Amino acid sequence: QVQLVESGGGLVQAGGSLRLSCAASGLTFSTYAMGWFRQAPGKEREFVAAISWSGGSTRYLDSVKGRFTISRDSAKSTVYLQMNSLKPEDTAVYYCAADRGGGASKFDYSYEYWGQGTQVTVSS
Repeated sequence: QVQLVESGGGLVQAGGSLRLSCAASGLTFSTYAMGWFRQAPGKEREFVAAISWSGGSTRYLDSVKGRFTISRDSAKSTVYLQMNSLKPEDTAVYYCAADRGGGASKFDYSYEYWGQGTQVTVSS
């Protein structure tokens, strides 16, 4: 049974930082691309960042480029999202997802498995 468990969310002031983690189990982590998506209240889910199976390719939402960094540790079957210079508009539930296709896709339909999400709230 595949499980993706996010952690690291919380309440932070604007300009602050958080690091999200997503621990994967039940799949061959090193062969999956991993992505982060978010959904704010009343809005559709949107792509945030993705990393290929090898870690050699990454992709970001334009509004987070230069502030967020996605990385992976295959030894720990974990993907991370380092979020710096947070803004109130980053407030959302953040989800990690796994894509057996291996590429750093920005499309949610590419991802077969999803976590339950972790709340990130940025106060102004």
